[in-house]
Amino acid sequence: MATFNLSGFNPGPLILLGIPGLEEFHVWIGILFFIIYLVALAGNSVLLYLISMERSLHEPMFFFLSMLAATDIILSNTCVPKAFSIFWLGPQEITFPACLTQMFFLHYSFAMDSAILLAMAFDRYVAICFPLRYTTILTRQIITKIVMAIVSRSFCIIFPCVFLVKRLPFCRTLIIPHTYCEHIGVAQLACADISINIWYGFAVPVMTVTSDLILIGISYTLILRAIFNLPSRDARQKALNTCGSHVCVILIFYTPALFSVLTHRFGHNIPRSFHILAANLYVAIPPALNPIVYGVKTKQIRQKIILSFFPQWNQ
Repeated sequence: MATFNLSGFNPGPLILLGIPGLEEFHVWIGILFFIIYLVALAGNSVLLYLISMERSLHEPMFFFLSMLAATDIILSNTCVPKAFSIFWLGPQEITFPACLTQMFFLHYSFAMDSAILLAMAFDRYVAICFPLRYTTILTRQIITKIVMAIVSRSFCIIFPCVFLVKRLPFCRTLIIPHTYCEHIGVAQLACADISINIWYGFAVPVMTVTSDLILIGISYTLILRAIFNLPSRDARQKALNTCGSHVCVILIFYTPALFSVLTHRFGHNIPRSFHILAANLYVAIPPALNPIVYGVKTKQIRQKIILSFFPQWNQ
């Protein structure tokens, strides 16, 4: 993975401490994160394999799901291996360019996930509200444009963070009480005004995610209205089942994010170790749970997993 090596002031290596206050539990936390990492890597790899190899899964919904799986693999590999190495081996050094690279891919993955969930909500809206026009609305050209919009929007939102950190002078010990580099955490080490970093780092991503959430909410409001207007109970149940896995993944992604924002804003009496542990779980758990949710709740994927890996169960 390439590292950002921009011109300008380039301080020495930074030190990632892990979770201060929980050092005695670091080994056990590391084992937990290693298991979660393996589950995330295996689950998302299986999803990518099935979607790429099975022609029956070459549909817009599963294409967006493959994007989500690929993004989750990037997110897991960006932060989790470094985290359990810190838990097992103690505080670790990371070069400044590597820290910027990790920071970029961390925030970029979150922005991508949010945009992909919005695209998946739009896919379900078209499938349920306009079933006869589904293939004519979500053509290959339209899907390509959606993908380009997701990738370019996420890049344009997050890449300025790299320059906002790169421009700062650092004149103190570069110790981060965390397991990974994130925008504000690194900026706070600078000996200069970081108001722009704080405003940009808070306002732009929050506005983006909030707009995504509002649009997802509007999509599901229209979806539910269409579902409850269906004539038969079986049709309503089938339509609800097709949305169930997506709703679960939305809750898995946005609920910890909302909890993290609220605890940082109002939980001033909550120990820092809890904030850091929660932030690490937020990075590690959604990529592990997403493929499990889709594997359990999506009939097509469940059937393909049984056929491919447990053929004796199908006899």
